[in-house]
Amino acid sequence: MPRLEGPVHFRAAGFAPKDRAWASAATLLGLLAMWQASASFGLIKSLFLPPPVAIATALWHLTVSGELWKHLSASLMRLFVGWTLGTVFGVGMGLAVGLWSALRSPGMAIVAALFPIPKIALVPLFIIWFGIGEGSKIATLAFGVFFPTVIATAGGVDNVARGLIRMGQSFGLSTGAIVRGIILPGALPAILSGFRVTTSIAIVLLVAAEMIGAERGIGAFVLSAGNLYDTDNLLAGIVVLSVLGLIVAWIIGRLERALLSWR
Repeated sequence: MPRLEGPVHFRAAGFAPKDRAWASAATLLGLLAMWQASASFGLIKSLFLPPPVAIATALWHLTVSGELWKHLSASLMRLFVGWTLGTVFGVGMGLAVGLWSALRSPGMAIVAALFPIPKIALVPLFIIWFGIGEGSKIATLAFGVFFPTVIATAGGVDNVARGLIRMGQSFGLSTGAIVRGIILPGALPAILSGFRVTTSIAIVLLVAAEMIGAERGIGAFVLSAGNLYDTDNLLAGIVVLSVLGLIVAWIIGRLERALLSWR
C-alpha cells in the first residue's frame, strides 16, 4: 500500500458556528453610518425619520433629565415580574404535560385553544379583573409568556433520548433522580431557546399594555411622543426597547453558555 505523506487534517469538526462580536458591531455601525449619511444629504426627511445624531441627542436629554429612568424603571419591573411568573408556571406545566399521560391531552388541549388568542385583545378583560394598575399589565405579560414556555418545555422533554431514561430505570434510579439528572438537562436547550422567544413576546406585550393604560413606561412614552409628532423622542424610546432586547438576548446567551457547557 502507498504510504501517506504529511499530516492528515482533522475533518470531523462538526457544525460549531461561533459568535463574532466584531461582525455584529460592524453591521450595526455600518447601518447607522448609512442612515446618517442619507439624512445629511437630504435623501431622508428628518420629520419622518430623524438621523441617529438627533436620536442620540434626545436620548442624552432624557437621561440627564431623569425622565428616561422614570419610564424605564417602571417597564423593567413589569417585564421582570410578568416574564418570571409566566416562565415559572409555564415550565412547571410543560414538565407536567411532558412527563404524565394523565395531564398531556387535557393540558395540550388548553394550550391549543388559548395560545392563538391575541393576548393584547385580552387587556380590557384583565383590566376588569385586576384593575387599571400594575396587575392587568403583569397578567398580560405572564399570560403571553406562559403558553410558548409550555410548548418549548414539553417539546424539550419529548426530545430527551428515551434510551437514557430506560438506562436510569434499569439502574434503579428514582423518578425524581431521573427527572433531575436526565430529563431536565436534556430538555434545557429547548427551554432556554424558548426563553429567547418569550422575552421578545414579553417586550412586545409590555409596550402594547403600557400604550393602553399607563402613565409611566417606555410604551406610554412612545405613545405620548407619537401623539405630539415628536419623532426624535419617539425613536429614542424605540432605541431603548431595541437595546433592552439586545441586553436580554446577551443575558440568555451567557446563561446558555453557563448551563449548557456540557454540549
